[in-house]
Amino acid sequence: MLNFVVRRLLAMLPVLLAVSLLTFLIASLLPGDLALVILGDQATPENVAALRHDMGLDQPLWWRYLSWLGHVLQGDLGRSFRTGQTVLEAVSERFPVSLQLMLMAEFIGLLIGVPLAIACAARAGGAFDRFMTGSAFAMLSMPSFLTAILLIYLFAVELRWLPATGYVPFTEAPLANLRFFVLPALTLALAEWPGIMRVLRSDMIATLQEDYIALAKAKGLKPARILFVHALKPSSLTLVTVTGINIGRLLGGTLIVESIFALPGLGRLLVGAIYTRDLIILQGVVLLVACGFVIVNFIVDMLYAVLDPRIRHGHA
Repeated sequence: MLNFVVRRLLAMLPVLLAVSLLTFLIASLLPGDLALVILGDQATPENVAALRHDMGLDQPLWWRYLSWLGHVLQGDLGRSFRTGQTVLEAVSERFPVSLQLMLMAEFIGLLIGVPLAIACAARAGGAFDRFMTGSAFAMLSMPSFLTAILLIYLFAVELRWLPATGYVPFTEAPLANLRFFVLPALTLALAEWPGIMRVLRSDMIATLQEDYIALAKAKGLKPARILFVHALKPSSLTLVTVTGINIGRLLGGTLIVESIFALPGLGRLLVGAIYTRDLIILQGVVLLVACGFVIVNFIVDMLYAVLDPRIRHGHA
């Protein structure tokens, strides 16, 4: 297992290096002069040139990348020229909100998708299976912003059960905090459960056709025990991967959802940085989010290896 962990860690290094290079290039090659953005349109050419020199913007691109990477490796991702706040401070304030939203969305998605997948696999090809498969395709085709608007109209405007916008920290008012997160998390979860259901359903149908399942049926085991004990675990390998990828991908989904529901998370921070051309914040947040995605996939690989020993021995 130790060799497997070391191999995976070494494999992450070039990925993280590529992520840092792409992040730097995306922010550096955007049109516009960062020095002019900071000083404003009224700045003189001399002032702009002086700031460009101070910030190293007049240096070759490769030199700027290595200098920026050196600061990143020391934990310095820069400081917003709009607010004066460092990237790490801004992210540490917003990340708990996005993390809570992602975890709640994934939990709700699993809560909906896993039971439906088991029910569909148990009666594969039946009326319920066909109905839920069709419903999953319909939900996958619905954009998140439309789902959010429908949920707001139903639960906030018509029924008045939940607030449409707002935020309060969990430490101040736990119940109020959860009420603010229900609709945004449900919006993301309704886009997640179809993928979860389809993956687990397919794997369980394949598992239920294995010889040892037929042997279990011949021994007279109850259908529920066969489904939950003998079929669910070996069918969950792909689900673990999908769940890990979903958590990383949900960071992108929160961009729109956090804006709609006025949640002060990373999504709104990124949108604000784009609108104000705060490239330091944009660069730092994108880098941290990308690194987070790589780390989540590393954790998924570890779970995968724990569930299936063949993988850590290189046989699968």
